[in-house]
Amino acid sequence: MDINYSPLGFLISLFLIVTFLAPQVKSRAFYVFGDSLVDNGNNDYLVTTARADNYPYGIDYPTRRPTGRFSNGLNIPDIISEAIGMPSTLPYLSPQLTGENLLVGANFASAGIGILNDTGIQFVNIIRISKQFEYFEQYQQRVSALIGPEATQQLVNQALVLITLGGNDFVNNYYLIPFSARSRQFTLPDYVVYLISEYGKILRKLYELGARRVLVTGTGAMGCAPAELAQHSRNGECYGALQTAAALFNPQLVNLIASVNAEIGQDVFVAANAYQMNMDYLSNPEQFGFVTSKVACCGQGPYNGIGLCTPISNLCPNRDLYAFWDAFHPTEKANRIIVNQILTGSSKYMHPMNLSTVMLLDSSRI
Repeated sequence: MDINYSPLGFLISLFLIVTFLAPQVKSRAFYVFGDSLVDNGNNDYLVTTARADNYPYGIDYPTRRPTGRFSNGLNIPDIISEAIGMPSTLPYLSPQLTGENLLVGANFASAGIGILNDTGIQFVNIIRISKQFEYFEQYQQRVSALIGPEATQQLVNQALVLITLGGNDFVNNYYLIPFSARSRQFTLPDYVVYLISEYGKILRKLYELGARRVLVTGTGAMGCAPAELAQHSRNGECYGALQTAAALFNPQLVNLIASVNAEIGQDVFVAANAYQMNMDYLSNPEQFGFVTSKVACCGQGPYNGIGLCTPISNLCPNRDLYAFWDAFHPTEKANRIIVNQILTGSSKYMHPMNLSTVMLLDSSRI
């Protein structure tokens, strides 16, 4: 049975996870790789335009200050950390990530990156996935100096990992400009096959680096972002080209995950159907307490979808009424809906199992 979102339902789910599962999983680290949907602030330490370091970003974060998260408040990794009873992971580049903080895990994500190294080149100085993995190896060396190599391997093997890639390979590469280099090189179906092939190398490398329980999110409903509506929509309809891209990419990602798990001989990788999670509340915003799923809370122009969210942008007074925070990213409330399905969703959303089931299975071996 599929779980419909309600604030009370989410709180009950979160309470059950924290109360019954978290105490059994002692010091389970959490590692995050990917793009702006999961970046906790690494780009704040880089010279790049892909940053969320100005007001009103972070307006609903506990400190009420921008943190580098592309959100009004908490993002998906923060809410997953809540659910497993751990503090939020620090950005790997944060000077605070030392000592005992290393044992909580680390966030290696960087806004603007994709599966491919040429994705996001307009942002110049971002941490591409190969570099994120280099940092992960460096992290393990640092932890090893703290607790020894055997304990470090155990920490990494028992950790929960989240990886979110793919959206930028369409939005900030294939469809970035008309007649982009990749769109001249590949038809869309062939490009998706190429992306999946490259993603397979990334997942196998992550396993090689010690990851043994990995949540892999597919691309969301990219064509429904306010930025895409502002450029391509006449009547609020989602941009068909990007929706088609998601429809091609996501099923092949699920097949890739099943294939890699079969190679390994266990369910290391778990697929999260972010597209369906998005479409639930984008198609029926009122059911989830939103007044709109088309207009961003912060921005300017049609649908508040033009340009960046800045101190002089239009800003909605109640972020909980909006599905989108800025031109591309969900509000904290929308992120909570997504995580609720990651935690408790049926096979429509999570394959081969949801995070609650993962935690129950793993509690016996950690």
